[in-house]
Amino acid sequence: MQAELKAVQAALRAEHAAVYGYGVVGGRIGAGRRAEARTAYDAHRARRDELRRAVRDLGGEPESSAAAYALPFPVPDAAAAARLAAELEERVAGVYADLVRAAGGTRRSAAAESLREAAVRAARWRGGSVAFPGLAERSGASG
Repeated sequence: MQAELKAVQAALRAEHAAVYGYGVVGGRIGAGRRAEARTAYDAHRARRDELRRAVRDLGGEPESSAAAYALPFPVPDAAAAARLAAELEERVAGVYADLVRAAGGTRRSAAAESLREAAVRAARWRGGSVAFPGLAERSGASG
């Protein structure tokens, strides 16, 4: 149960960061992809709220979001915003992969669905996919 709580808290932290990051994406992305960014932002807010409830269900206190998050690179334009969105989704997929390993039952199923959704969004933002979404050590390897 403690490992599961730790993994849920990690997913909550990732969702907080994704919500913040999509605020940046939305401010820089072109009009043609703004609806896609808004949909992703709303999805991450919903997951964040679900994870807060999950932490409480496991007897924990949900971690609060930070006032700001360091971005992995400057985001001056729409192309950089799309790269940031892909990076956010890849990071979220990684923590959901950890949660799939730590959880059971319906929480495991929900984590697997969240992993799938993040991988699909990352592929859309990036324009391609990786063989093992959520597994950083494998996504960079070539076959």
